[in-house]
Amino acid sequence: MGGGATLLALPPQPPGASGDRLHAAVRPGSTWACGLFFLTVNLKECLKTSELITSSDPDFIVLEDGSVYTTDTVSLSTEKKTFTILLKDIQEHEQKKIHVTLLAHQNKAHETRHTRDTVLKRSKRRWAPIPSTVMENSLGPFPLQIQQMVSDTAQNYTIHYSIRGPGVDKDPRGLFYIERETGNLFVTAPIDREQYPEFQIICFATTPDGYTPEIPLVHIIRVEDDNDNPPVFNPDTVTFCVPENSRSGTAVGQMTATDRDEIYTLHTTLKYRIVSQSPPAPRLFSINQDTGVITVANLLLDRELSSLIILLIEARDMAGQPFGLCTTGTASIELKDVNDNAPYFTKKSYVTEVFENTIDVEILRMSVEDLDERGSPSWFVVFIITRGNEGGYFKIVTDEQTNEGVLCVVKGLDYETTKEVHLDIVVNNADPYAIAPNTRALSTSTCTVVVKVKDIDEGPVFNPCVYIINVNECEKPQTLVGRYHAQDPETGNSEGIRYGILNDPCSWISIDEITGELRTVRPLDRDAPDMRYNQCNVTVCATDRSGKTGTGIVVVNLIDENDNFPVIVKKDYIICRDRKPLCITAVDADRPPHTTPFRFEFNDNRAEKYWRLISHDEKSAYLQVTDDAPFDRYKIPIKVYDNRGHSGVTDISVYLCDCTTPSDCINGDQRARLGSSITLGIWAIITMIGGSLLLLLILITLCACWGGGAAATKHVCDDSAHQNLIISNTEAPGEEVMDQNILPVQVGSVDAYDIGAGMSTSGVKTGGQSFEMVKKGGGHHALESVKDGEHHIITSVKRGGHHTLDRGYEQPMMETNRYSYSEWQNFTQPRLCEKVYLCGQDDEHKHSEDYVLSYNYEGRGSLAGSVGCCTDQQEEEALDFLDHLEPKFRTLAETCVKR
Repeated sequence: MGGGATLLALPPQPPGASGDRLHAAVRPGSTWACGLFFLTVNLKECLKTSELITSSDPDFIVLEDGSVYTTDTVSLSTEKKTFTILLKDIQEHEQKKIHVTLLAHQNKAHETRHTRDTVLKRSKRRWAPIPSTVMENSLGPFPLQIQQMVSDTAQNYTIHYSIRGPGVDKDPRGLFYIERETGNLFVTAPIDREQYPEFQIICFATTPDGYTPEIPLVHIIRVEDDNDNPPVFNPDTVTFCVPENSRSGTAVGQMTATDRDEIYTLHTTLKYRIVSQSPPAPRLFSINQDTGVITVANLLLDRELSSLIILLIEARDMAGQPFGLCTTGTASIELKDVNDNAPYFTKKSYVTEVFENTIDVEILRMSVEDLDERGSPSWFVVFIITRGNEGGYFKIVTDEQTNEGVLCVVKGLDYETTKEVHLDIVVNNADPYAIAPNTRALSTSTCTVVVKVKDIDEGPVFNPCVYIINVNECEKPQTLVGRYHAQDPETGNSEGIRYGILNDPCSWISIDEITGELRTVRPLDRDAPDMRYNQCNVTVCATDRSGKTGTGIVVVNLIDENDNFPVIVKKDYIICRDRKPLCITAVDADRPPHTTPFRFEFNDNRAEKYWRLISHDEKSAYLQVTDDAPFDRYKIPIKVYDNRGHSGVTDISVYLCDCTTPSDCINGDQRARLGSSITLGIWAIITMIGGSLLLLLILITLCACWGGGAAATKHVCDDSAHQNLIISNTEAPGEEVMDQNILPVQVGSVDAYDIGAGMSTSGVKTGGQSFEMVKKGGGHHALESVKDGEHHIITSVKRGGHHTLDRGYEQPMMETNRYSYSEWQNFTQPRLCEKVYLCGQDDEHKHSEDYVLSYNYEGRGSLAGSVGCCTDQQEEEALDFLDHLEPKFRTLAETCVKR
């Protein structure tokens, strides 16, 4: 056994550190016995007051003085071993941890120095009594001595004994105490082993002055088990399910009981047995006495006899001995139904009757019995007619509520042909049978049903009920196409029967009232719009002398004839200068075999001078122009044959055009046909441009008059361009004029409003100013000017040829002479207001802000768009028309492109 550990280092920790680290050196391969002193740790250095001291490794125990002892045999097989000592101060709510690391350390120098020395040391004998035992639930008398602690040092010292630990000063407190002088250990009360199986107390041997000659001893007190707990089933009632007719040895389930006594003893060795069974006989199940598994004992499990078996199970400890404690539980075993019973008819034969021609009626119900569980898949039955239903007149369905067979008629019976029907019916389960072992196969049940057909007076019957006739198209009216007769079922002849048509959606045929002959009403052409289906169903009726009727169906099919020749649908083509061949396609209104393949040829041999026909597929051919054909329009007659030799001629028009794309020739052709309209469009455009120039001229005149009035009132010192229009030959952008004395001539927008009868207003907006002129009844004119936030009003009143000019300001003006416009105002305002007023009216003398004038059709829209009365086009001119140049301009563009 190894000795104690050597403390290597306990490094200082900073204030507030959560734990210290302690390293101890031990000899590699050392082993320490249980209860051996290991090392001492200064606990107060880490935490002054430690109310709770624990070790993370159960192999070590730490005492209050810091002594560490082993509680079990410990060996250092690896290089190191670690554990943690936890110190807690409960009152101050403080705790510290000491991490102890055991390192394998070997002093090589020491070994070399004493290699040949063999040192034998006498180890000190320890006081270590054997573990004590206490009987569970002991009857005393108490206190009861269970052990005596004796220390060898009692020969040299006066020893006082004391103990600590669970059962002494920890819960359950007061169970044990030790006599101080003698070391006798006593128990003071009975102990329940299931609650406290053992106690580990620490024994101390000290001298009166506090010296400890012996190391503290960990003493174990074991509580011997008493058989005071019976087995318990949890739950005490268990339900199992097993199919009926199960084989012997089939596991049903397991009953399990538990015992709180000490395991691996007779007190917990349980044995099971079946105490009783309900119903009692015969014995159906057995149980394994060791495991509690219930199995099937024989093959007599029959749900029809008993669907629920109750077993009373006993579990007894002490290996089933009579003096052992026992308990009982209940096993409820349900028998699951299987299809082990065949259904059977309650009656072996039935007789029923039905009227002829009756369908979808119930004529009989057949009851059956099945001993299997009602409503289960093993209980539902199916019926099969094995004989007598060859014509498919009957069917049997199962009523899911009663499990009865319902016999129904689904096809009308004819009394004249069948007066009685005999049916053989078999009943079986829907699920397959599950036969018990060592039993014979189940037999099926059958019954016989006699169905008697009752006669009724019937109307005529057409034979066949659906009559199909084929009619060639284009037959002449009143052509005989067939005969359709009906007969009396009772007499079998057609005497006294009259015919008629009930429904003919196509109006194709008629029927003779006496003979039943079918004739066409009109020519039948498959290509007509109302003949698109090529088939028609006609309902005819027959009436006997008693007034009873019968109906039949005549199906008329139109047979196609080769009455159509192939035609070329597209007749106009354009070929450009690349002279690519044309693909011409023909269609035929007939149906195969009167259609494809087609054969193409020229109907006029003169067309072969410039044109060639090349076969492409069964419906089309290529038309190829020769290289020497001039640009011109050609009309080419082409004859097309179908596969039956029926042919027709189609004239196609080909325009051989000097163009790049066919759209060029299409546009050029339209312009050639609409030349006169183009002339009208040009004059309309000239008229609009002239109106615009006139408006511009009026504005220029306005600016000139404005400038003249200012010159009369203000002296111009230099030859600058203030308020004068100058001629400039420069094409570069000029300087921006910021002088506010110059009236801008660039018109921004013109708005016209109709104030009322005898009064009109017009407003002119310029770059920096806006003017509003009002013409009122009585010759009163007003001009309002808004410029740079200042509002000016100029009013002119005409009375008997005299004009006055008034000017009002909403804000003071600095230079009054700058805005003297009286001469210009008197001369131009009346005329300008009338021009603007008329410009703002449409043809019906109604005002419109910006209306579109009506012009004659010019062939296509103008690139300039719509021009209104007062349009101000501020956007750049669109250049999209350059992408759609005429052929001549396109050639010019291709020539000018840099290669």
